[in-house]
Amino acid sequence: MSASRVEDITVGVQDIDFHHPYTPYDVQEQFMKAVYRVLEQGDGQIGILESPTGTGKSLSLICAALTWLRNHKKDTFEASVKDAADAFQDEPDWIIEQMLKRKREEVVRRWEEREAKLQRIRAKEKLMEGRGSKRRRVDDPGPKSDPSGASEEDEWLLDERNEQEAQQPSETSSFSKETRNLMEKLGMGSLKKEDDDDQIDEPIKIYYTSRTHSQLTQFISELRRPKFPSSVPADLLLGGSKSDAEVVKLLPLSSRQRLCINPSVSKLGTLAAINDKCSELQQSKSGSKCQYVPGADNLGQTHQFRDNALATLPDIEDLYGLGKELSICPYYASRTAVPGAEIITLPYPLLLQKTARDALGINLEGNVVIVDEAHNIMDAVANVYASEISLGELKRGRQMLGVYVKRFGKKLKGENRVMVAQVARVIDGLSEWLDGALRFKNDQGIVDSNALLQTKGIDQINLYQLILYIQESKLAYKIEGYATHIEEQGDQSTRAGSSTPVLHSLLSFLVSLTNLGSEGRIFYHKSPKSNALQPDIKLSYLLLSPTYAFSSIASSARAVILAGGTMSPFDDYTAHLFPDLPSSKITTLSCGHVIPSSNLCVWTLGGTQPGVEFEFSFQKRSDKTVIHELGMSILNMCTVVPDGMVVFFPSYGYLDEVVSAWSDLPPGTGSTKQQSIWARLQAKKALFRESKGGSSDEVLAQHSEAILGDPSKPGAKGNGKGALLLSVVGGKMSEGINFSDRLGRCVVIVGLPYPNINSPDWKARIEYIETTTTNRLVSGSSPISKTEATLVAKQAARDFYENACMRAVNQSIGRAIRHRGDYAAIVLVDRRFSTDRIKKKLPGWIQGGLVEGSEKGGLGQMMGKLSGFFRGKRNQ
Repeated sequence: MSASRVEDITVGVQDIDFHHPYTPYDVQEQFMKAVYRVLEQGDGQIGILESPTGTGKSLSLICAALTWLRNHKKDTFEASVKDAADAFQDEPDWIIEQMLKRKREEVVRRWEEREAKLQRIRAKEKLMEGRGSKRRRVDDPGPKSDPSGASEEDEWLLDERNEQEAQQPSETSSFSKETRNLMEKLGMGSLKKEDDDDQIDEPIKIYYTSRTHSQLTQFISELRRPKFPSSVPADLLLGGSKSDAEVVKLLPLSSRQRLCINPSVSKLGTLAAINDKCSELQQSKSGSKCQYVPGADNLGQTHQFRDNALATLPDIEDLYGLGKELSICPYYASRTAVPGAEIITLPYPLLLQKTARDALGINLEGNVVIVDEAHNIMDAVANVYASEISLGELKRGRQMLGVYVKRFGKKLKGENRVMVAQVARVIDGLSEWLDGALRFKNDQGIVDSNALLQTKGIDQINLYQLILYIQESKLAYKIEGYATHIEEQGDQSTRAGSSTPVLHSLLSFLVSLTNLGSEGRIFYHKSPKSNALQPDIKLSYLLLSPTYAFSSIASSARAVILAGGTMSPFDDYTAHLFPDLPSSKITTLSCGHVIPSSNLCVWTLGGTQPGVEFEFSFQKRSDKTVIHELGMSILNMCTVVPDGMVVFFPSYGYLDEVVSAWSDLPPGTGSTKQQSIWARLQAKKALFRESKGGSSDEVLAQHSEAILGDPSKPGAKGNGKGALLLSVVGGKMSEGINFSDRLGRCVVIVGLPYPNINSPDWKARIEYIETTTTNRLVSGSSPISKTEATLVAKQAARDFYENACMRAVNQSIGRAIRHRGDYAAIVLVDRRFSTDRIKKKLPGWIQGGLVEGSEKGGLGQMMGKLSGFFRGKRNQ
């Protein structure tokens, strides 16, 4: 980002105290000011911000966002008082003064009463911790007897639905009337809530989302560090300065899979089965109804859960334990805390899907959304909407359905009989198409959706109505549950096979079929099993563009922050997430690193000697000379790099090819004394490699032990020579793995890992980008000719393709430098890294560390530079 733009985004926020618990670095100040400015501007502002791993990004996000929120709430309070005064400006001064005094006192009284209540809860929790109190665990009460005397298997029988229920579905329609009424009173879900005198509804919330559960837990841990001032102006607080600080009201939200405390439900394992079983127990009329769901008899525990959640900065495990202690469902009871929360954490799927947001009662209108680890947000959107179903699964599902109909077919009436028959017809139609596709020449390709739906007349079925029926009736759960039940009974003659949630996969795929449009495609993929006589094939749905799916978030929120350690290159986010937003509403920032420049050495190795050029394109990467020279270059590096080295290859296939070549003896040598490159590397360092199906944890542990020694042995040391780990860009080691300090003193990137441009999914992506870009330019507010638009569109598609490659590279590079005192060398092995187009797509801090002219220096100069770099570090 240019210096002038940095000044623009920080103007007006120069003197703000962000309440950082430590003295922030300059880059942290810059980052916090950028976040604050975006939130303060509001009105749909977007911030795309990059701060390298190790620069305290999460803490900077917290300090900037919470400082803005508290300041905004103070300003809102003072503005409301001023508006009240203006409304009574024609009244005598003493009336205005009394009215304003009462208004201030009422707001402050409610605030102080709530804070005092939460403080008492925190004090009690601390006292219990001091005494070593252990939370009570609730045992599984076991199944209750059914007073109706119905057969055990009737649990799996489909209920008869009346016409009104079928036509008026809702998010809570699976619950009993009593439960729905109570949920409405408690303000759960999107239902109207009644006023609660001891609960304050926070007008603006911050929704924070990240990719993994562990990242959300880490964020909450960081949230406990800073202290923030009260959201009420200090001069209005009763009792003076005693309430200067105000604890953040945090609520973590998650799925039933992590929060369900009913053993009979949580044991099911898969999220789809848990969701259906949970809903089934809400509408159950028998004695097996879930006892943990909030109801009239546990209203006190529900409110206690809410208050404890808002008082204690809990993580998901804390909410689960609290629910167990109070014998109240954490999944449903947590919704009662939503109105009073200031910041709500949730995983990607719960934020990115509108149906999931509606189910949780999340309203983004006017609120702030922060997406952390946002470098993969476009892939995350695509994954949320992706679905697939294989021929093997369809056949297993058809078998399950047959077993179910054999047992209950005579009891199915009306709608149930019709819909079950339609499900069978859909399965048969998809199976028939896939059987035919097994004879296709290509192993993968794009599917003509019209041809797919015409098989067995699927297009004559109202898929919307069928999907709704499956969801409302819990058909998938009942069929799969009955199949599992008979398996447990040991009836091999009617064994339905695996208990994999096949019909839930089918339901997801049917939803995708109804969403087909210009932004989505269906593909087939042949995937031969280990038994070549039984090849399998699957259908998969891919969302080609995240624009429409993300637009409901961007258009609703006051502001959206996309933050990550390696967001470069930025172009894709503006072009494919916010294509219609004016540039004035988008702020981009790439922060430098907190390490001194002397702690980083970046070298582009374009070749080793005259006539040997490193270019690992698909056409050239298999050259034996190139592979040999690569091995010799890495062998040379091993002589000067201390401790750990990590080498990233463009693919598992190429890694296998290289290892095979390195393992062979050099050509033309018959001497047994001549060693292979692989053996010579092993002599220099302990050598490990990542495999596609292997355990990354095991390999990482071995790499670490070779360098640092056995962690279970006090004072243990490594082998003294370090370790070399061969990995893959985009593989298990390239994201989320920490190669800090001695584990990764040098990271080597071999080639540019471009995706396979000839694969059907990438062909579809490129075609989609070219078509939509051309149409937008031709029909835009300032239209251009179709010829010009086509050229621009082709460049846009090329940039998208290249950016996908560079994001993967940047993620791998970011594995090395992890904190201010860390140091490492980065070696980019491919002449193309020296081109201006590629260099500009590296993170700013990597560009700053590039040795000028290194691409012309060759191996000899690089070895001199690396030797000096590490010698200088040893002498410090």
